[in-house]
Formats: sequence, structure tokens, C-alpha cells
Amino acid sequence: MTRIPTKPEILDWISENPTLTAKRDIAKAFGIKGAARIDLKRVLKELEAEGHLEKRQRSYRDPDRLPPVSVLQVTGPDSDGDLFAKPMEWQGAGVEPVVLVIPRAADPALGAGDRILARLTLIKGEDHHYEARLIRRIGTNPRRILGVFRQTAEGGRILPIDKGSDKEWQVAGDATHGAKDGELVEAEQAGPKGRMGLPHARIVERLGDPSAAKAVSLIAIHQHGIPDAFPDDVVAEADRAKPADLKGREDLRDLPLITIDPSDARDHDDACYAHADEDPKNAGGHIVWVAIADVAAYVTPGSSLDREARKRGNSTYFPDRVVPMLPDRLSGDLCSLHEGVPRACIAVRMQLDAAGHKLGHSFHRGLMRSPASLHYEEVQQAMDGQPNERCGALLEPVLRPLYAAYAALVAARERRQPLELDLPERRIELDDEGKVTAVNFKDRLDAHRLIEEFMVLANVAAAETLIAKKIPLLFRVHEEPSPEKLDALRETAKASGFTLAKGQVLKTAHLNRLLKEAAGSDEAELINISTLRSMTQAYYGPQNLGHFGLALGRYAHFTSPIRRYADLIVHRALITAHGWGKDGLRPEDYDDLEQTGEHISDTERRSMVAERDTTDRYMASFLSERVGNEFSGRISGIARFGVFVKLDETGADGLVPMRSIGREYFHHDAETNSLMGSDTGMMISLGQRVTVRLAEAAPVTGGIALELLALEGDAIPQGRRSPAGRTPKRRGVTAKRKADKTKRKVKRTRR
Repeated sequence: MTRIPTKPEILDWISENPTLTAKRDIAKAFGIKGAARIDLKRVLKELEAEGHLEKRQRSYRDPDRLPPVSVLQVTGPDSDGDLFAKPMEWQGAGVEPVVLVIPRAADPALGAGDRILARLTLIKGEDHHYEARLIRRIGTNPRRILGVFRQTAEGGRILPIDKGSDKEWQVAGDATHGAKDGELVEAEQAGPKGRMGLPHARIVERLGDPSAAKAVSLIAIHQHGIPDAFPDDVVAEADRAKPADLKGREDLRDLPLITIDPSDARDHDDACYAHADEDPKNAGGHIVWVAIADVAAYVTPGSSLDREARKRGNSTYFPDRVVPMLPDRLSGDLCSLHEGVPRACIAVRMQLDAAGHKLGHSFHRGLMRSPASLHYEEVQQAMDGQPNERCGALLEPVLRPLYAAYAALVAARERRQPLELDLPERRIELDDEGKVTAVNFKDRLDAHRLIEEFMVLANVAAAETLIAKKIPLLFRVHEEPSPEKLDALRETAKASGFTLAKGQVLKTAHLNRLLKEAAGSDEAELINISTLRSMTQAYYGPQNLGHFGLALGRYAHFTSPIRRYADLIVHRALITAHGWGKDGLRPEDYDDLEQTGEHISDTERRSMVAERDTTDRYMASFLSERVGNEFSGRISGIARFGVFVKLDETGADGLVPMRSIGREYFHHDAETNSLMGSDTGMMISLGQRVTVRLAEAAPVTGGIALELLALEGDAIPQGRRSPAGRTPKRRGVTAKRKADKTKRKVKRTRR
């Protein structure tokens, strides 16, 4: 007779195997077959009735789990000096878990009664259930300072690197954290500011050489004026926030809305679920749910949180850190759709036909509970036939229906023809010290594209609903390229042997035809880069001018309110449109939409520049140890002062100064974006293959200087260098250039 496991054995199994919780998984684990499954079902029902388990569709889950970012109250040290805490947000019915706080050297001293925000790790086989790492102590928000440490006999001083700040900070001898003279340090204010003398600070992190990799992002933050410290009233308001309940919400907790993000994601603000449409009138159709964190429930109009979020405009992401739009209590906790915990959301249910057309949609303000937080790589591996334990139980009921709906959307996308650029994105990998260990290109998986398509669809639904209900909103606007930029793109395409037709209303399909024609050729990257450069900058505004790049007439950002203020505006507009509460858009907010759109468009560009500068500095730091090495690359830009080259290995951009090219004078033709040697007639143009030597890599500025060695496999000819300040005689070359230009003009006239 088959032995039925005891209730404790079943609970232990579910706790240790959270992704293998279907009844068949449990039966397989304990070798239960045939009629014995009836007895197992009875035991599971009893556990469910007793509150030890909750049934989630066809699986059982342990409800007694804490979110990965939680608020804790320190209970004090035990007899061995270990510091313990208890959760402030305990949802389970079982024994309250024991949390061990693991302090770091830079953490402030904690005592009994302190409330902290901490990141938790589930622990097995110990006398405690979780280990906690301090994010910050709630109720305290000491000012942070970034500067250079100067050692003195009494301790030292910090010279801030903030622009316009000449105020020094004094550091006591026991608060230097071992910093050395000249090091870049991060410190926090120590105690209240006195009426006399310098303010006091304590160093919390040593960043070493100001030009070292670990200092790069912090320097960019301060250089571009990105606010990285929250005011006290903003932090206090976030700390007072409580988890949402079902009041005024639909119960969506039975929907298996999963999150799929990068493996190092700092937050989870979107979740999705799909299943086949059961409507017989929509054979082969799909129902797609996209749920987004309900940030508007916590960040209300006119509040301190709202003013700070608008000021920041968006979160800024660097390889080693993020500057969030919202404090940790919201961005990493209450507004992050963590696995296994109830979270407030605004969800859209969309009906698709078999060809991917959206037949209809509806919005819902609800309470959800995600069964799993997955990352792109494991989802893709599962769909490729290698599911891990986390994805195995979700493969048939959740992942395959998602991919089936995605396949329909791919067909719709091909008909719509959004711009299909192929520009690999770089991923900078850092070690614990902040040093660059590798520069790789990110893989583009179907899992990435799936989430992108669902998010685009949800954004379209939000714009359509608000237009239909005549509620003002901020659109995401991307206007078509200017005639001047299109002419430049045509010249580049023509020089590369391709054609971009003229004399018709430009559509993304025309650009895609050019990109497809160039695909696989040596000029493919050049055509992609040139097409990108011909595009206008997208922005936010209250006027609907469409989104050229996505080939959509109505588009608004709805899917990332944790990190974009524009999405928060759209959420509030939806709340107003549906009459869901008093936290929607107010009449006085309507008049400010244009100004708000301009402001957050500016903050978005500020973040983009800071992120690009940081990437350049990391790249220069990575290459600084390889000065003198030779690299292959392609010419990506030409200016009067030199030639820009994109290196194949890392994608880094370097400059070949004009003065270092050969030994002749080069003339710049802005119309053809090329250079011509006065003596040899050598032409240098976009897209050509080159070999270069790394002459200089400056981590402080991010500058990379190169020396041009070969062009299209041929060594650079050494012409004669004319005396400084004099233009050499070049009658033959000049005559040829004039003739070529006249020839081009005649051809254009005859078209």
C-alpha cells in the first residue's frame, strides 16, 4: 500500500520547492500513483482548509512568505550579539518568521525598536528563516555628500565635488572608515548641524581614486545635477505608506500574472498573463492581461512624493546603481510586483483575434499576487526545451499561452511595419570593486520581444481609452524625420550602393526596406546607425501627433509608473476616466500638462546623457590597460576635426584627430560627409573598415583617442604635410570635386 506523506512532510516539500507545487508534482515527489492520489487530494484539501496552503489554479503555494524587500522592526541582539528583527508586514497565518540582520561595516548602529527597510534572502537549514541587509533606517534620512577626502591630524575634511559648493565637511578620527588622503568618498551627515564651525560627516563608503571605475556613476550623477537624495518629508511620507487591501478593487489574485525581467532587475512594475479566448465567435483568439503597479495609489497629486517624482521625471540607470524616481519603500517594495505577495495594480484585459488584431479592451483597478518573478533567460530556456524548476510548473499553464498570443502579435507587427533597427546594446559587467571585467552585447531573445509587444499593446489601449473618454493626458510623441535628415540618409544610402526612394510620403516600411536591403552586408551597421541618427527625439506632450517609429497613431506610456512620471500621469487619467477614486487627475492638473511634458522630456534627456557619459567612462577605463593595441572597427562619423570609429570588439567610439591622419591636408565635404586627401586624393567616408591603434583612453573624461593605420585593408598613404596654416595646391583634385558635384546636381534635376 502506498504511504501517504504527513502534513509536515508536504509543507516542507512545498517550502523547499516553490515552483513544483502542482498536485502531480507532489504526487511524483512522494511516489504516489493510482487510487492513492485520492488520499493525497484529501490531505491537500485539509491543509487548505486549515490555512496552511492556498490553492492557485492547479497548484498549491505556501502563503507564509515575505516579500524580498520588507519593513522590519529590530527586536535587539541575542546573548551571542546577533541582531534580529520581526516583519512589520506579515500576511501568513503560520509562525512569524525569524529574521537575522547582517550588518555591514558602513551601516549605522541599530537598536531595539528601530524600523528598517531591508532586502531579504530566504535561508534553509538554520535557526532563522531570513537574512536581512539594511537598505536604510526608516525615520532617518541623513544628507549624503560625495567628495575628496583630505586627511588631517584630527581626522580629515571632505571637499564636495558638487558644482558651486565650496563648503567643507569635518570628519572625526573615528569616522573616516579608513579613508586615505585624496580618495573619493561618500559620506553622510553626522548629527545635527551646529551653529559654529564646519558641519560633521561620517564616511560610509570609500570609492578610491576619483578616476577609478567605482566613482564613475557618482561623478555623472553630480555632474549632471541628477537628484539622488530624497528630502526628509518625502522619505517620511513613503514610510507611512501601507500595503493595499481589496477596498475599491477587483480581486485578481487568482490570475497567474507573472513578471519577466532582467536577472538583475531592481524592481518589477509589470506582469502579464494570457490564455485562449473561449468565445466561439473568436476562434483561435487570445485574452491578454497586462497588470501594472498602481503607483497612483501611493503618490497622490500635490503630495511631497508627487512633487519630488515630478522634479526627477524618471529613474536613471547606471551599470552599478540606480537613481530611482521614488523612495525604496515604494520602488523596491509596495509598488514592486514581488512574487507571492498582494500588490495593488491597474490591469488591462485585451481581446485579440487569431491574426493579432485587438478587438477590444477594458481596464481594472485590482489586487494581484504574482506566482513567480522570472527572468528573460530562464523563460527562453524553458521555451527552448530546457525548463528549470522555477519554470517547469508554469510551462503549460502560463508560458506557452503567453507565447501563443505573442505569435499572433508578431503577425500584426509585420503588417504594421514599425521601424526595425538592428543595433546591439552593450552590457558592461562589473566586479565587486566596480571595475569593468567585460563588455558584451546583450542577447535579443523572443522573451524580450514578447514583453515589449505586450507593453506596446497596453500603451495603445491606454491612449485609446483616454481619447474616447476625452480625458487629457500626456502622449508619447515621435514625429517623422525632417527633410534635411532624410536627404542626408539618402546620400549615405546612395554612397553605400542602396536606395531610399524620394518623392513620396515617408513610412517606416520604406526605411525597413532599406534596412533589409543592407542586412548582412558590410554596410549594415552604417545604414542602421544613419537611420537612427535621422530620427527625431521622442518627447511627451498633450497633443497627439502619433508615434512614427512604432507606426502608431495613438500612443501613451502606461507601463512603467515606478520609473517614469509620464506613466503616472496616464494612470491618474485612467482613474479619473473610470471614477475609481480621488487620486486621479485634478482639473487644475490639466493646464500644467504641457509644462510637465516639457520638463520630463528634459529630465529624460538629462538621464540619457548621464548614462551615455558613464558608459563612455567605463569603456575608457576598460581600455586604458590596452593602450598601444590594435583594433578593427568601422568609421561611424566624420567631422572637420577628425574621424569617429566604432570598435568591433566593444562597440566603443573613439576619435582619430585630423592632425594624425597621414601626412597631407584633408578637405571635409559636409554634403557627402567625407574627407579627401589633397595630395593622394584618398577618400575617407562613413562605413569604411579600418584598423586603428589605441593611443589614449582617459577614464576621467571618457575620451578615447585612436591612430588610423589602415583603411579598407590598405595602409594609410604618407602624403606630404603642408606648412602649418597654409593650404596646399590641389587644382586637379579641386577640379574633380567640382565636376563630381555638378554631375550630382544634374542628375538630381533630371529625376
